[in-house]
Amino acid sequence: MAGKNTSETSAPKLDRRRFLAAAAVAGATGASGAVKPGQAATARDAQERRPPALPPNAHVAAAETGTPQMPARDNGTPGSDFMVDVIKTLDIKYLPANPASSYRGIHESLINYGKNTMPEFLTCTHEESGVAMCHGYFKATGKPIMTLVHGTVGLQHATMAVYNAWCDRVPVLILGGNDLDAAQRPPGVPTFHSAQDINAIVRDYTKWDDNPVSPQHFAQSFVRMYKIATTPPYGPVMMALDGGLQTEPTREDGEKLYIPKFYPAAPPQGDAGAVKEAARLLVNAERPVIVVDRVARTPNGVKLLVEFAELLQAPVVDQGNRMNFPNSHYLARPASVISNADVIIGMELSDYWNTVNGFVDNGYEGRGQNITKIKPGTKLISISSVDLITKSNYQDFQRFQSIDVSMPGDAEATLPSLIEAVKLAIPNDRKDAMAKRGEAIRQAHAKGVDNVKEAAAVAWDASPISTARLVSELYAQIKDVDWSLVSTSGNTSNWANRLWPIEKHHQWLRRRLWRAGLSWRGARQSRYRPVLGLDPIRRRPDVCARRAVDRGSAQNSFARCHAQQPRISPGGDARAAAVQLPQSRRQSRQ
Repeated sequence: MAGKNTSETSAPKLDRRRFLAAAAVAGATGASGAVKPGQAATARDAQERRPPALPPNAHVAAAETGTPQMPARDNGTPGSDFMVDVIKTLDIKYLPANPASSYRGIHESLINYGKNTMPEFLTCTHEESGVAMCHGYFKATGKPIMTLVHGTVGLQHATMAVYNAWCDRVPVLILGGNDLDAAQRPPGVPTFHSAQDINAIVRDYTKWDDNPVSPQHFAQSFVRMYKIATTPPYGPVMMALDGGLQTEPTREDGEKLYIPKFYPAAPPQGDAGAVKEAARLLVNAERPVIVVDRVARTPNGVKLLVEFAELLQAPVVDQGNRMNFPNSHYLARPASVISNADVIIGMELSDYWNTVNGFVDNGYEGRGQNITKIKPGTKLISISSVDLITKSNYQDFQRFQSIDVSMPGDAEATLPSLIEAVKLAIPNDRKDAMAKRGEAIRQAHAKGVDNVKEAAAVAWDASPISTARLVSELYAQIKDVDWSLVSTSGNTSNWANRLWPIEKHHQWLRRRLWRAGLSWRGARQSRYRPVLGLDPIRRRPDVCARRAVDRGSAQNSFARCHAQQPRISPGGDARAAAVQLPQSRRQSRQ
């Protein structure tokens, strides 16, 4: 044994890569017999290092370093230049896209003719990323932007993100390059990537699509698609863009080309009679509950909802697909209050059925079982623009729920008239009862805040760090800046939404994602404020919680193996809302 140890200590030490290199050298030289690793490595080092690639010849060097020639425009103005003129009238700031040959005409016009401003082309490595950036940018800023995709395959890449935008009711402008003329398009790959109707790929989950055949047709359709996308209910729109239409010179054909002026459309509102009936039911209810999901399209929507809730002194359950209601407001309550309601008004709900019902998977005899969450006789009111956009194939409209008072229309646009109707309907003898109800809700809210803080303090000094402390320490670093939380994950137990005061419309973009990597990409392009993502699934989130272990999953072997202590300064100012969390809490991890 001693001899063996001596031999091991005296032998040359080679790392894995050097050993493999030595073996490769031995094989290449055709040496007979065994080659000692140390000798092979020495021989390898002694050899003259060959360049990894041959130097470029004069033609290749000129092509790589020279300035490419501008395409000739002697035959007139290409259609893509006019298209850029149309796009610029709508103040579209960015255009994230994966470059492709089928839209090279408009791409060239955007850069050279349009000077790459308004919109600015942002190079992406995947079409799904481009659409997702449009999605997130609108959620962060309230302004739509556009993207370009390549023929059939590029649009196929983008489909998941397009469906995300459809389900989340977000306007995204999508232009897809296509080569329609079989006699003119190149054979092979360009033909594989062309189709008679590329819009058919996403037609089931877009609001509108078109395939213009002339520059004037493009101008009308582009302004139309912008108007359709930005009129509630919002949604993605699609336009096929023929390659010949991009590159061929414009022809007026007796009529001068013009760009239609865009005028925004007024959002649809709920019927006046239904609004009065809803107000009557809410005013006379003993335990009304307001449930919201995508009400606040704008910051004004948050103000209107606060005014409406305070007028009724009714609890608000925010399902979280928008920042609808400040979580620090005393009327913000959990979904458990729904069970005691006698009147429920749901506004822009993604799933009204699941709001008032439940489903037990693998229930009685292995089958799913439906349960109800509300008492018999509870009156249901709905204001939803989704009723105006429902299609048939994809089931994003969820199960059907019978509603006592149903108003197809935009909830934010309907709130002013509903507020006035409630003011007129409140009798004097109901004001005291409403005030008492509000005081009881205030006390329940305060108790709930204390309970959350007590739960967050459990295992405060544990290692690995608890997700509650991770989120609290993070808030201490950003509380003085104008931040935006673009998404979160169940892997952090929703602590950011439970501990941080989310009071501004841009501070929360979305509760859940249909697929990881949707909102945060676009939101970080807004350039307005720091953005945060607490999703450990993504590869490059702005804030990564991968190194934290949640209490609920502490026994999970995968979580234990991958947990590390994050670099957080000791004694940080960990806050939740306006209440100080403990700096040290010696409690065992649960």
